[in-house]
Amino acid sequence: MANPLQLGLVNYTKGAFITVEGKPADRFFIIRTGKVMLSKEFEIEEEAGGLTLNPGDFFGVVSTMSSHNHIDNARALTDVTLISVRKDQYSMLIERNTPVAMKIINVFSTRVRALDQALTRLTFKAAAEIEAPHLFKVAEYYARQNQFNQAYFAYYKYVKHCPTGKNVPVATERMNKIKPYATVAHLDVENSTDFVRQYPKDTMIFSEGESGPELYIIQKGSVRITKIVDDDEVMLAILKPGDIFGEMALLEDKPRSASAIAHEDTVLLAVNRGNFKGMVVDQPKIISRLTVLLSERIWSLYKQLANAMLGDPVGRLYDALKIELEKERIDLSENISHTFDFGPKELLTMVGLSSDDGNQAIQAIFSNSKIKIVNNRIHVTDIRELEKQSEYFVKMAKLKKSREAGSIRHR
Repeated sequence: MANPLQLGLVNYTKGAFITVEGKPADRFFIIRTGKVMLSKEFEIEEEAGGLTLNPGDFFGVVSTMSSHNHIDNARALTDVTLISVRKDQYSMLIERNTPVAMKIINVFSTRVRALDQALTRLTFKAAAEIEAPHLFKVAEYYARQNQFNQAYFAYYKYVKHCPTGKNVPVATERMNKIKPYATVAHLDVENSTDFVRQYPKDTMIFSEGESGPELYIIQKGSVRITKIVDDDEVMLAILKPGDIFGEMALLEDKPRSASAIAHEDTVLLAVNRGNFKGMVVDQPKIISRLTVLLSERIWSLYKQLANAMLGDPVGRLYDALKIELEKERIDLSENISHTFDFGPKELLTMVGLSSDDGNQAIQAIFSNSKIKIVNNRIHVTDIRELEKQSEYFVKMAKLKKSREAGSIRHR
């Protein structure tokens, strides 16, 4: 006999705090009756004033499924009754209630895109909406860098998606010139039945700006996620085996917001829209993994947005290093050393600082005797220093925000 899914019911009175930002999360909630208000210490423009949730809405999923501390405060606006769900119950919830799982995934996908756009506007001072003609700019950037694998792929996709585009003649001419020097894999995947794909190192899996009929699960190797902003390549993440990517374009049927490139020889499992619908019912563990992935991404985006609001470049660099350790779930209270898998240049791109703007901040970071460069990678001899420095700059940012708010009230 199948194990029954026993979900708890909890009640909170009006005004009570249900979750507190920064506190551990061990379960999420679905509202059965009443209303709940979500708020954050550092609010982005889209969420200013908080977010009101109603029956059927959920909260706490991001922190619970990503196994991080809560990223917001939840307060009961009225007396509320909530359904309580532990992380280990989620796969069973998917099996028993597919619409709930699909609602969570679709809401998360929309949220990831909105937060990504907010981060791009705030950090890189650029518009985040990307359309197919952007493919030509991507190709031109990589062509100038003599990265012909990526350039050829993006030119090809531009010609395919914009056959009447004004730059098609130029793109076609340049494709012919660089073709002998370009390695590409799986250019046309729309009608492919080959679900296991191999990508040689530095070949493009998809480009920002193109439509996306598939999501991918990394079986072997690694993938870097990048974006071209202000004519420069920004590395957003390096994904490893077990990670899922490309889901936003599949779920929302919108252009890719970033590019995916094989960081080394890589094997991927491709899942198209038709297969995905079946997976929701037949593969609850994969859907659970996708929810974890989206939760991780939302958690990371909120952390990056809070980082961007610190203002002080030195503080942002310290905080960015701390966030990377939190992603790896390294205990920041331990007196241990750590070597990151990136150097100063990559650190600057993570927080959207150019070499010119970030040069002094980098110098300040490395004037700290506990932070060094080892084999072109950042090495910290005591990770507690990162938390100490990050907390100092966060405290300064809060004080500044409080003073500015007081100044406005007294005008």
